[in-house]
Amino acid sequence: MGPEARVAPGPVVTAPFGHAKATGASRPVPMRRLVGQERKAAGMTLLETIRGPRDLDALSKEQLDVLAGEVRDFLVANVAKTGGHLGPNLGVVELTIALHRVFDSPRDAIVFDTGHQSYVHKLLTGRQDFSDLRMTDGLAGYPQRAESEHDIVESSHASSSLSWADGISRAFSMTGQRDRYVIAVVGDGALTGGMTWEALNNISDDNDRRLIIVVNDNGRSYAPTIGGMARFLNGVRTRRGYKHLYLSSRAVFNRLGAPGRAMYRGIRGGVHGFLSRFSNNEALYSNLDIKYIGPVHGHDIAALTQALEQAKSYDAPVIVHAITEKGRGYEPARLDDADQFHSVSPIDPETGKPIHKASGISWPAVFADEIVALAEKDPTIVGITAAMLRPVGLHLFAERFPERVIDVGIAEQHAATSAAGMAFGGMHPVVALYATFMNRAFDQVLMDVGLHKAGVTFVLSSAGVTGPDGPSHHGIWDLATLQVVPGIRIAAPRDGDRLREELEEAVAVKDGPTVVRYPKGLVPAPIEAVRRTTDGVDVLREDPSRDVLIVSVGGMATTALDVAERLNAQGIGCSVVDPRWVVPVPRSVVELAARYRLLVCVEDGVRVGGVGTRIRQDLRESGVDTAVTEMGLPDEFLAHGARADIMERTGMTPQHIASDVMGMVLGSKLPYARGVSGDTGAQPIVVRAKE
Repeated sequence: MGPEARVAPGPVVTAPFGHAKATGASRPVPMRRLVGQERKAAGMTLLETIRGPRDLDALSKEQLDVLAGEVRDFLVANVAKTGGHLGPNLGVVELTIALHRVFDSPRDAIVFDTGHQSYVHKLLTGRQDFSDLRMTDGLAGYPQRAESEHDIVESSHASSSLSWADGISRAFSMTGQRDRYVIAVVGDGALTGGMTWEALNNISDDNDRRLIIVVNDNGRSYAPTIGGMARFLNGVRTRRGYKHLYLSSRAVFNRLGAPGRAMYRGIRGGVHGFLSRFSNNEALYSNLDIKYIGPVHGHDIAALTQALEQAKSYDAPVIVHAITEKGRGYEPARLDDADQFHSVSPIDPETGKPIHKASGISWPAVFADEIVALAEKDPTIVGITAAMLRPVGLHLFAERFPERVIDVGIAEQHAATSAAGMAFGGMHPVVALYATFMNRAFDQVLMDVGLHKAGVTFVLSSAGVTGPDGPSHHGIWDLATLQVVPGIRIAAPRDGDRLREELEEAVAVKDGPTVVRYPKGLVPAPIEAVRRTTDGVDVLREDPSRDVLIVSVGGMATTALDVAERLNAQGIGCSVVDPRWVVPVPRSVVELAARYRLLVCVEDGVRVGGVGTRIRQDLRESGVDTAVTEMGLPDEFLAHGARADIMERTGMTPQHIASDVMGMVLGSKLPYARGVSGDTGAQPIVVRAKE
C-alpha cells in the first residue's frame, strides 16, 4: 500500500490480553521451527517467539501483521497495569517492526527522539517482562544502556536525536565503519526544537554518510504540534494534490512492469523527485540537500519496509516521512482529545478509565486556577509554554484568554528570550515548564532575562524527585543552577495556599526574574505557620530549647515537621521555618540561625550548590558560626522508581534525617552542633530531657 493523505483508524483493542513473560535472552529453539501448528501447540503467541530483531526475518507479511496486533494487545494489557506512555507506542508498532526488519541493530545504531516511544523496540529486542515497567528495578520507560546493547540514548529531552546521529555517523566514518547505518527516529513535535535544525545544517554540509532520519509524524508531541513546521507537515498529510499525484504517477509506472516500478522508486527518492516538486513537498528539505522519501503510510509494514530499504540504498542522508496515528488500534486512546493517552496511570483496559481516582487536587490544578484569577486582574500577564499546555496547567488560561497564551513548541530557549522581549514591551510573561526542562534554557535565563532585569516569572512544575520516568525527568537541578543568576528570586511553596500567595507575589516583581517551583503529585493539606517574620519567613514550629533549626524548602515541609517531632521525642529542641522565598536567603533566617546550635536545610534538589550551601555562605558572611548541614539529594543521576523508594535510598526520609541530626547533636557525626567537639575530648553535650 502506498502513502495516503490520512491514516485510517486501525483495528480497535477493547479487552485485555494476557501474555506469558519472556523466558530470557537466549533462544533455545530457532524461530523458523516455531511456526504454524508447532507454535500454536506450544501455546505461544508470535511475540513470545521474538528474542531479538533477527527473529523477524523469517516472518511472512501476514505474520508481521499478526505480530503487530499482538504487540498492541500486549501494550494495552501491560501498560494498563503499570501506567506509562501508551499512546505514543501504539502509534509506532509497524514503524518499529519495519526498522528492525530492515536494519541490523545493534550494529546499526537506532536513536529515538524521544525514548518514550521505545516500548515496541524493547519488546523486539528481547525485553517482554513489563510487570515492573518504570518501577524500582524494573524496565525503564526510556532506552537504558544497562538493559540492552540495542539502547543508545537514555535522555528524555527532545530534539537531540539528530545531533546524536550526526556524531555517531561521523565517528563511524572516521573509524572506517562506513558500512554501518545510523537511524534517528524523531517525532514531529521534536522538529519544533532548535537543536534539530542546527543538526540538519551540519548533516547537510557533510552528507557523505549513511544516516537516515525517520520522521514519526502524528501531529502531536504531548498535545497537537504547533508552529509553522506543524502547519507544513499537516499540509503534507492532508494535501489532496499530493495523494492524487502519488497515485496517478505510481499507476503510470506500474503499467511498465518491474522496470517501471524500479524507475518510479528511484525517481520518487531523488533529491528533487518530480512528485515532491509538484506538491511543493521539497520546499522544506531541498535547500538542505537531503533526500526525501514520503509521506509513507506509517501503519503499512510493507510500505514502510520498501521506503526504508530505498533509503538504505543511498550512501547519503535521507529523510523518511512516516505518517502515524497516536493511540492506533485502541479506541479509548484515539478518542482522548487531550493527548491520546500520551502517558497514563493504571487504567481499566476495557474502558481506558483510571483505576484509582485522585483523592485530592494536583499542584498544576492549583496553578491553573490561580493564574486565571491573576490574569483577570492584570491584563499584562501572558502565559508561555513549550508544548505542554495541559501538563503545566496553562490550559484554563488559554481557554479564558486564548490570545494571551503562547505555545512555542519544544523550544524552551526561545521561550525564555521571547519572554524577555515581551517584558521589555510592557507585558509580564509567566513561563510554565517542567523543572527538568528548565535546564535547556539556562543561558537565556542568565543572559537575556537576568542580565536585562526582565520581569519574567518561571513556574516550574514536577520539581524534585518525580519517580518513574527516570534520571532526565527528575527536577532536581533547578535550585542549584538558577540561584547563580544575579538578582533572581526563587520561591518554593509548601502547599496550595502558599502557591497562590507566592505566585501573586512573583508576578508583581517587575525588575528581575522570579521562579516559583512546586513538586509533582497532589498538594498536601494546608500547613499553617505559628507566625510570620517581618521579611516573610513562616515559622512552622518553635521550640523554647534552641538546639536545631530546620529550614524546610517547599514540599519538604511535611518531612521537616516529622523530623522535628522525632528529635523532640529524644529530648532535642527543634524549630522549623519555611523561608517561602528561598533565594535570596531572607535576613531573618540568618538571625534565627545565630540562636541555634545546628541548622539543617532540608531540600528536594541536589545538595551541591543548593539552598543549604547558599545559607551556609550567608551565615559565614554575617559572622554566624552555627553549624550547617545540607540534607538534599546526591549529585548523581537517580534511577527510575517509586518516589518513596528513591527518597529511602538517598537518605531523605524522616527516619534517616532524624538519625543523622541526632548524631550531629551528640557529637558522633559531622558536622558537630555548635558547642560539640567530637575529636578533642571536650565536654560532651547533655541532651535535654523531654519535658
